[in-house]
Amino acid sequence: MNRTAIVTGSANGIGKAVATAYAKEGCNVIIADIDDESGEKLRNTLQNEHLEAEFVHCDVSDPASIQNLISKTVQLYGNINVLINNAGLSSFTPAEELSVDDWDTILNTNLRSSFLLTREASKKMKNSGGGSVVNIASTRATMSEKNSEAYAASKGGLLALTHAMALSYADDQINVNCISPGWIHTGDYEKLRDIDHSQHPSKRVGKPDDIARACLFLTQPENDFINGENLVIDGGMTRKMIYEH
Repeated sequence: MNRTAIVTGSANGIGKAVATAYAKEGCNVIIADIDDESGEKLRNTLQNEHLEAEFVHCDVSDPASIQNLISKTVQLYGNINVLINNAGLSSFTPAEELSVDDWDTILNTNLRSSFLLTREASKKMKNSGGGSVVNIASTRATMSEKNSEAYAASKGGLLALTHAMALSYADDQINVNCISPGWIHTGDYEKLRDIDHSQHPSKRVGKPDDIARACLFLTQPENDFINGENLVIDGGMTRKMIYEH
């Protein structure tokens, strides 16, 4: 039986690279996104390459939409083995201008969704003998720019949620890990400047495939000894002393 992977926020950017990587690994892939046009385009691209993928519209800030995603996945493929909680949004707004509704939208999209999706998917993973969850956080969970309170709080919450759920689902053989990307460029890579690359110890800006490969690694069944961890993928930037000489 092929493994089934749900990747949220996978119509574009990092999620698109992650969904494509799982399809190329032979998984059944659910492309979950609110962007119908891009999601269906990716599904068609993968199916034209004779890869197994389906698109399901999902607004991860809506609990009913999450329930529908899980139900549709089981209807299509019968099981869930991998969940990549990638969907998220950012809005850098001065604290005094950030409304309660805007705060709730960011927290519900970036943090609450991962809790609800993992809780619902885990019920199906148990039927397959276990599974793997990866939450996509950010280096901004531990370092910040100004006016990023809601985004930073949501990503910091994902780090705590990860180790809490890793313990809660341990008896069900479900691993829960986290990836914190740094600068991952999803636009035209050729337009980046030398200074963009050189400020990274790895001497380049990150690419979506860097995150996709890490997701594949963390969710391989033989890597089940990695659990409750946060993998920082930022070219070494958070380990760099920022001094001008």
